[in-house]
Amino acid sequence: MWSDDDLHHFNEGTHDRLYEITGAHPHEVDGCHGTSYAVWAPNASNVSVIGDFNGWEKGKHPLAPRGCSGIWEGWIPTVGRGTHYKFSIQSRYKGYSVDKTDPFAIYMELAPKTASIVWDLEYKWRDHEWMSSRGSHNHINSPISIYEVHIGSWRHGKDGHSLPYRNLANQLVDHVQRTGFTHVEFLPVMEHPYYGSWGYQCLGYYAPTSRFGSPQDFMCLVDTLHQNGIGVIMDWVPSHFPTDEAGLGFFDGTHLYEHADPRKGIHPDWGSYIFNYGRNEVRNFLISNALFWLEKYHVDGLRVDAVTSMLYLDFSRNEGEWVPNRWGRRENEEAILFLRRLNEVVYSSSPAVQTFAEESTSWPMVSRPTSQGGLGFGFKWDMGWMHDTLEYFSNDPFQRKFHHHNLTFRTLYAFSENFTLPLSHDEVVHGKGPLIGKMPGNEEQRFANLRLMYAYMFAQPGKKLIFMGGEFGQTSEWNHDNSLDWHLLQHKPHQGILQWLADLNRAYRNEKALHEQDSNISGFEWVDCHDREAGTLSCLRWSASHDAVILIVLNFMPAVRQNHMVGVPYAGLWREILNSDAKHYGGSNLGNHGEVDSRPETRHGHDHSLCLCLPPLAAVFLKHEA
Repeated sequence: MWSDDDLHHFNEGTHDRLYEITGAHPHEVDGCHGTSYAVWAPNASNVSVIGDFNGWEKGKHPLAPRGCSGIWEGWIPTVGRGTHYKFSIQSRYKGYSVDKTDPFAIYMELAPKTASIVWDLEYKWRDHEWMSSRGSHNHINSPISIYEVHIGSWRHGKDGHSLPYRNLANQLVDHVQRTGFTHVEFLPVMEHPYYGSWGYQCLGYYAPTSRFGSPQDFMCLVDTLHQNGIGVIMDWVPSHFPTDEAGLGFFDGTHLYEHADPRKGIHPDWGSYIFNYGRNEVRNFLISNALFWLEKYHVDGLRVDAVTSMLYLDFSRNEGEWVPNRWGRRENEEAILFLRRLNEVVYSSSPAVQTFAEESTSWPMVSRPTSQGGLGFGFKWDMGWMHDTLEYFSNDPFQRKFHHHNLTFRTLYAFSENFTLPLSHDEVVHGKGPLIGKMPGNEEQRFANLRLMYAYMFAQPGKKLIFMGGEFGQTSEWNHDNSLDWHLLQHKPHQGILQWLADLNRAYRNEKALHEQDSNISGFEWVDCHDREAGTLSCLRWSASHDAVILIVLNFMPAVRQNHMVGVPYAGLWREILNSDAKHYGGSNLGNHGEVDSRPETRHGHDHSLCLCLPPLAAVFLKHEA
């Protein structure tokens, strides 16, 4: 039940664990089993609990208001785990009445039905080793390579349906370990009535979707990943919510969670409601939700969706369709304050986790501490890198010299933020086609180009993210209703893509020069970034102590480059640790016979150089042997 302190902090906007006292909680009172209920509805005249325990009869089990706090609460005997319920709300205004899903429900009936289910979160976790050391796995200097997954379409069972959480667990672990990713990122698992929204139209913020099992089943999925050394990141959507009658919108006959003015309260792209970040209780709801997934489900990070739409009052709006802030400007001050407080609370409560911002503009210091004026995120998606890279690779190789800057421009800003390089689900839907479909040339060249693009990605500083299917060259556009085309792995070109990405991931994890300074300018150095005519690039990646260095040379043309000279900082043997043209990846098997000795010739500002054979449409990684 709510204490006076709870009420004070809630109305003040500083109660960060509302899930502990709000919603439905089964427990005993004087030896009698029952369930306590609490809901925020300050403009209601009456609130009652309806459900299968009382024949959905309104008013039979009323809740009582707690003063002027807006909280309604009560305890109902004999009601327990598995009971279906809703809140029946009568508003003070215009005779409005509605039956609402519990905003804090931790379990919901199968969509499109919207009743909440009384449940608990009892589960015996076995991921103690991971949890005690997860700070080292999620650290900014650690390798973070993310496999982005939509649970419903990753793999279907023999019955043609999506795999349940528990069935998914071991199969996903096997695949992630095979491909070498360090983390899995799930598209939103929060309950959503419209499956085609991929989870981005959340109705139940505290409930994993029941399409694939119970809360404990989802816990088992996270637990299994952790026990096998794999981190878990979840997409989280505090930017907007659907207008479904059973949801948060017009909750008590007023615009409680959303802005009343449609110029601020309706998202122009999705027709959904926008949270009112200026309201203390709304910020409490969202920040409590973030902590809920991090603490109750042991999640290692949150990728915050559509941050750009939160930051700008005129996002996707024409002149006259938005309300300026008090200074007459476009920045959403309330959203900015919310995001800063969110990150402050998350990192103070769970310092071993990370937050990731999907932010596509040049907003400054997204991933810098709030104490320095930043938004406080751990990482920011580098959407500019993604657009430039895909645009470059879509060009015929003989036209690429006119687009060479697409590969080098990000160096100007690469260390202004802590970046993640995303090749996400958004790039393989809505007519964009799969990644392999963006590559030019015949089949052999398309696969070579895709391997080369992944090599360029791993050569660049920044954490990595690839959407499912990209790891084996999915040939059809992603469809949330269909399973990935796993049968493609019967064919050698697709096996080659999978093996190449697996070897890239393992090198990224094992070679500290490739990950320790992903966000530090001293970890990256161009050797030659001006060779646009020949279509090559070369760079060095350094470890934090500069005791390890790797040279990456990329050839973006379909011609072999014999006797290609590249300057290097050290004399001696340079071992070829990766070559995307190797036969077992599907290449032509050209290269440098595994190693190259330096020459005492000055080139590219270095006293030594290597004479290399660059395979066509390929990359080679060479490590200096001290």
